[in-house]
Amino acid sequence: SFIDGRMVRKRLTTMLFCFTETTHLAIGPCLDNDNQVVNFINSRYIQWLLHRGGLLCHAAGVSRNGRGIGLAGFSGMGKSTLALRLMNDRRLDFLSNDRVMIHARAQSGVDAGRIIVEGVPKHPRINPGTILYNAALGPIFDIEQRRHFAALDMEDLWALEHKFDGLIRTCFPGQRFLLRAELAGVVLLNWTREGGPVRPARIDVDQRRDLLPALMKAPGVFYQPGADETVPEVQAYVDLLAGVPVLELAGGIDFDRGRHAAIELLGL
Repeated sequence: SFIDGRMVRKRLTTMLFCFTETTHLAIGPCLDNDNQVVNFINSRYIQWLLHRGGLLCHAAGVSRNGRGIGLAGFSGMGKSTLALRLMNDRRLDFLSNDRVMIHARAQSGVDAGRIIVEGVPKHPRINPGTILYNAALGPIFDIEQRRHFAALDMEDLWALEHKFDGLIRTCFPGQRFLLRAELAGVVLLNWTREGGPVRPARIDVDQRRDLLPALMKAPGVFYQPGADETVPEVQAYVDLLAGVPVLELAGGIDFDRGRHAAIELLGL
C-alpha cells in the first residue's frame, strides 16, 4: 500500500494490479488470466459504488420489474443455486451472483424513499451439482461431462469444487442481466442437509444478529478506503435493513420449497 494507492501481485499468475483514485492498471499475461482481469474491473466498480455510500453484501440476487431480492447464506449453503432455481421463473431477471451493494433510502431525487440494491456484472461460476439438477443449465455440459458428473454419488458431488461458467443469456434466453433494483427483501439461508423439512420464517434482523455475518462482506485487498472511512459494523446492516422484509430459510435444504418462499417477497 502507498499513500495514494495500492499494488497487488498474484504469485501464481504473475499478474500485477495497480490502482489509485484515478488510475487502474492490470499488467501481465492478461489474455491468459482473463478471469482475474474481469474480477479486477469489477473490484473497481464495487469501490465506486461503496464510495457512494453502499454497503457490501455477500449475496446473489434476482429481480422483476425493478424490484429485487438478495440471497445470502454461509459458505456452501447454495445462494447461487437458489438464485438460478429462481431464474426458472421466466418473469425474473438476474441481478448478481455473489456480491451486491445496498444503498440506504435517499432523501430526494428519483430514488427518494427507496432502498436500492446493485449487482456486479459477472456471470455465475457454478459447481456440477447445481448444473445437474437444473434443466435450464443443461447447455453448460457436453455429453461426456454430463455422464461423468452424473455417475458421482451425492456426497462426492456435494463436496466437489469444479467451477463452470453459467452464461445467463445462454441458459435463460430472453431473461436479462440487470444490475439495479429497489430492494424488496432479503433471504438468509440457515439450512443444513440433515435439518429436516425447510422452515421459512420472516425475522427481525435486530433480534437475529447471529445471521448477519452471512450477509456482511469485507471488500478485500482490491478496495482502497476513502479518507477517514471505518469498517461497517453489524449495526450498520441492522439500520439499513430496517423495514425491509427478511426471510430466514432454516431446517433442511430444499431448493424447490425455498424458491417458492423466496419468490413471495416479489409478490409472486
